[in-house]
Amino acid sequence: QLQLVESGGGLVQPGGSLRLSCVASGDMFEYHVIAWFRQAPGKEREAVCRISSSGRATDYADSVKGRFTISRDNAKNTIYLQMNNLKPEDTAVYYCAASGFVSTDRWHQQTSYNSWGHGTQVTVSS
Repeated sequence: QLQLVESGGGLVQPGGSLRLSCVASGDMFEYHVIAWFRQAPGKEREAVCRISSSGRATDYADSVKGRFTISRDNAKNTIYLQMNNLKPEDTAVYYCAASGFVSTDRWHQQTSYNSWGHGTQVTVSS
């Protein structure tokens, strides 16, 4: 399993941008699928996006399509989440998650991942 540490969260005004990072330690990072999830107060954790091990394939939740971009740098064992045009409803704790294999049709399920970070808080407010 990988160890994952997120960073980059903070307070931003609506319409603003943030870039989250997730640094992984452990073996074979380049063979893992990585996803971002988020959990807002009083709500269940939900999938935001995922990226394949090669970085060539991505998926996004409808709520963030066109605003968020996931990318990875396998040389740095790092995943990025660029978030633009942020909205108050994007306020949540953001988690990265990893797995050696994830079915394409199950990328949004928490049970597909066996490594999790501790999260970073993103607050969108004026």
